[in-house]
Amino acid sequence: MNLARLVAEARPAVHWTDQPDAPDPRPPLRSGLSTDLCVVGGGFTGLWAALQALEGQPGRRVVVLEAETCGFGASTRNGGFADVSLTHGVLNGLAHWPDDFDTLERLGRDNLDNLLATVDRYAIACHAHRADEVAFATAAWQLDDLTEEAETLRQHGLAHTLMKQSAAQARVHSPTFHGGLAYHDTLALLDPARLVWGLADAVESLGGIIHDGTRVDDIDDTNGRLTLRSGAHTVVADRVIVATNAWAEPIRQMRRYIVPVYDHVLMTEPLTSEQLEAIGWDDRAGLNDSGHQFHYYRRTHDDRILWGGYDANYYFGNGMGPEYEDRRSSHELIAGHFFETFPQLEGLGFTHRWAGPIGTTSKFAATYGTRFNGRLAWVGGYTGLGVGASRFGARVALDLVDGLETERTALRMVRRKPMPFPPEPLRSLAIQTTRRAIAKADRTGKEGWLLRSLARLGVGFDS
Repeated sequence: MNLARLVAEARPAVHWTDQPDAPDPRPPLRSGLSTDLCVVGGGFTGLWAALQALEGQPGRRVVVLEAETCGFGASTRNGGFADVSLTHGVLNGLAHWPDDFDTLERLGRDNLDNLLATVDRYAIACHAHRADEVAFATAAWQLDDLTEEAETLRQHGLAHTLMKQSAAQARVHSPTFHGGLAYHDTLALLDPARLVWGLADAVESLGGIIHDGTRVDDIDDTNGRLTLRSGAHTVVADRVIVATNAWAEPIRQMRRYIVPVYDHVLMTEPLTSEQLEAIGWDDRAGLNDSGHQFHYYRRTHDDRILWGGYDANYYFGNGMGPEYEDRRSSHELIAGHFFETFPQLEGLGFTHRWAGPIGTTSKFAATYGTRFNGRLAWVGGYTGLGVGASRFGARVALDLVDGLETERTALRMVRRKPMPFPPEPLRSLAIQTTRRAIAKADRTGKEGWLLRSLARLGVGFDS
């Protein structure tokens, strides 16, 4: 099989946005504005912040400024997995926030319920549906880990099914599966670009203003109000939310806690009925494998398979840009893994390949900050779970800028930041060394001294 040819034939574009009915960009800011709330960033977090602000206070003046087009970043480059978890999974949540864990689980479930209720309320046609999430063991040691996790889920009353090899392979036909763990009532799958487009329309329907192509260069305090400058134009606002995630601009402080890690994704052509029968997967669950370096995969509404993850790359100095998005070696690597998982699909082609930066923190969950005596709040670093958790992050940021003391703002996750990443060149050295340790752990099934030390320091690791 010529993997290089298969990857080369795929269009270097994001499948979700490469659609004939994709909306045109909204016009950029062309004059000065005064507003109650200005949101910087038109991805999931920014749009959820604007929408919840307008729903909570009808008549509130809200402006969203997006440097590119709404959803340009991680919001449309992901797999469309909207998870209930606000903590990057149960084990990570218990490790870092044990005292708040039950509250975080409840808030996460409420958050996903409200996300789907919003989709229904505004008739957003993003093909959203609830699904199981299934983690498959592709090595014997991973099955041991899943068995331990199942016991933790049982202790906390969380619905799940632990599967032996025969049950796992019956659910989805792959010779690589040793067993699996299904998490029930934890996931919704959707088209992320259509969710972005629908949220933007909903914001405008309630009187919000959105400007694409409007990069905010700096923010300062002028006579008790905040002034945002974009080229020759300014926006003056009472409150500001910065929702730029991995881009971490214009609040440089965010770069201490959030690093961009490039994730790579392939989308197949639609499967035939015979190909679907060959792999099973009848219930459209969201799938992943359970190594430290893992793949995530799902069926789309038109029976393609989205396949992403595993080869996450960090570039020196928080490097970001188009030059990092078409990394053929990464796409060829995960294409090979696709056909190892589903050898019965040999001959299937890929229509799209893309990459994008995931904003990650050292605790693998979102972090928050404020400036200007609390009149500006920022949030980011969802570490791959932003499709669902961004709505919650936006709600917390609104609480912070409005000066509200809520159950959400009392969370330790909100009050205390994760360990910051070191400055360069130590940042790159630390990340690359950890990546090598992760790869070795996946080969051997044993975490070495580095990963054990990071765990003791409360630092997450995954790929």
